[in-house]
Amino acid sequence: MATPPAGKRADARRNHDRLLTEARTAFARNGADASLEDVARRAGVGIGTLYRHFPNRHALLSAIFADAVSDLLNLSRELLDDPQPCTALVAWLRAVITHASEYRGLARALMSASHDDASALARCSDPMHEAGSALLTRAQRAGDVRPGVSIGDLLQLTNAIALAAEETPGDPELADRLLTLTLRGLKA
Repeated sequence: MATPPAGKRADARRNHDRLLTEARTAFARNGADASLEDVARRAGVGIGTLYRHFPNRHALLSAIFADAVSDLLNLSRELLDDPQPCTALVAWLRAVITHASEYRGLARALMSASHDDASALARCSDPMHEAGSALLTRAQRAGDVRPGVSIGDLLQLTNAIALAAEETPGDPELADRLLTLTLRGLKA
């Protein structure tokens, strides 16, 4: 779980943790545009307290995203040993899509944050770019993915796929079909 900065009082840490818990629930239920006032109320604090901990919606999403980023970074390290570099890259991209699909609106927020280097979400995505780059480079060196493909483009595509799947809830196979179609275009 994302932790508040060291040195915070015990009540501030509790507020921080409750805000994250309630935000996860609200974002999962209502999407990334869920009411922050409702998040604060459910956490038992005022909206000012929420904004003291998280100055804007992207900062709150970033804190929530940080837990999943940690899992995705661990997965990328494990996949670096996979004897099939392209298979490893695909497995990681599928995991990214799955995560982006957990909270309605997160894929859209991640896509918009990629153009704003000052955004908390953009700073959170830097380690993702590094992890994905390592997997992509291996696949390119193995001759499985053509040169010129960038991890930034792949992550934008995975977020677009997650967004398309979110907008088409009646087709649970859509994300996998779109990823497969995308990957065919990446082949060397």
